[in-house]
Amino acid sequence: MAQKLLVTGASGKLGKLVLDALLKRGVAASDIIATSRDTAKLADYAAKGIEIRKADFNDPDSVKAAFAGADRVAIISTDALDGAGTRIKQHTSAVAAAKAAGVKHIVYTSMPQPDNTKVIFSPDHLKTEEAVKASGLGYTILRNTWYQENMFMSLPQVLASGHWYTSTGEGRIAHVARADCAEAIAAALASGSEEKATYTLTGSEARTTAEIAVLASEITGKPIEVIQLNDEQLAGGMKAAGVPDFLIPTLISFEAATREGDLAALTGDVETLTGRKPKPFRAFFEENKAALAG
Repeated sequence: MAQKLLVTGASGKLGKLVLDALLKRGVAASDIIATSRDTAKLADYAAKGIEIRKADFNDPDSVKAAFAGADRVAIISTDALDGAGTRIKQHTSAVAAAKAAGVKHIVYTSMPQPDNTKVIFSPDHLKTEEAVKASGLGYTILRNTWYQENMFMSLPQVLASGHWYTSTGEGRIAHVARADCAEAIAAALASGSEEKATYTLTGSEARTTAEIAVLASEITGKPIEVIQLNDEQLAGGMKAAGVPDFLIPTLISFEAATREGDLAALTGDVETLTGRKPKPFRAFFEENKAALAG
């Protein structure tokens, strides 16, 4: 008998890619459950035969009800970065709901080395990993490195100005495509494996900011000057540029984590799970040249 596979946060960018990957793998739509706070955003998937359920991670009862009958659940981490512990409450209640609902296996999207990184929200992931392990359920923890698509957050402005202000120094990031992570999640979810394992999902290369700038310039034809600052100088520049005060510490922590090598690890875990090598960073730039360069 086929297992019921459930994906939380299914209306988000990563969640929709996971649904697509499950269908691509040949999982029957009738064996997939997709949850979201806003089920209207999943109408296209409902039309394909996927069961859509409402689940609000701030309402544990709704999550428990949504998980009913699911055998394997992918808990995609939420974006509640308010610094008030909201996300860890959401995640741990979801883990508890999975156990109460009789779920057999949890797939959780974490981040690289959450026990030893400068990224200030890493405790959310570490505590969730601990809750998953303490649940007694089977688990696959996927530590996703920074997405290639994160370049859309800063690079268009960098290319427009010709200046890239950073405090990353010689630190490297092994950027991975969001779709590669989605395929790994789908593979783990559909595998039927009873393992208790942790994987780190990375691209096939790790580059410094200066090396990324060279690549971006080569493909777009626009020059970029990388200007290294210290964290305090960079934070001041962000504030002067109008970046919201609450967001600056998080962004600076990304820079510090990169500088310290927290995001530089290279693994073959994408290929181990999906059977194919991860998408090259160059391919991302080539495919998105127009959108990045404006």
